[in-house]
Amino acid sequence: GIAIEGACEGCMACGTCHVIVDEAWFKRLPKIEDEELDMLDLVYGLSRMSRLGCQVRLTAELDGLVVRLPGETRNMMGM
Repeated sequence: GIAIEGACEGCMACGTCHVIVDEAWFKRLPKIEDEELDMLDLVYGLSRMSRLGCQVRLTAELDGLVVRLPGETRNMMGM
């Protein structure tokens, strides 16, 4: 029920899973890699707390993670 696409199925090829991580949680995430930074350069609504949702591995330590969707998103499926 969340309006997020994930068109590339986690391959970092589309940016449709762009999320903005709550600042309190952002520092708990693993370091962002160059490939992810490159893809984030192409997303709408980029913020300093932006991440690709497909690159955030959900673990017990991240239980309760707070993210929001940007105001605009790219939809590769045309829906």
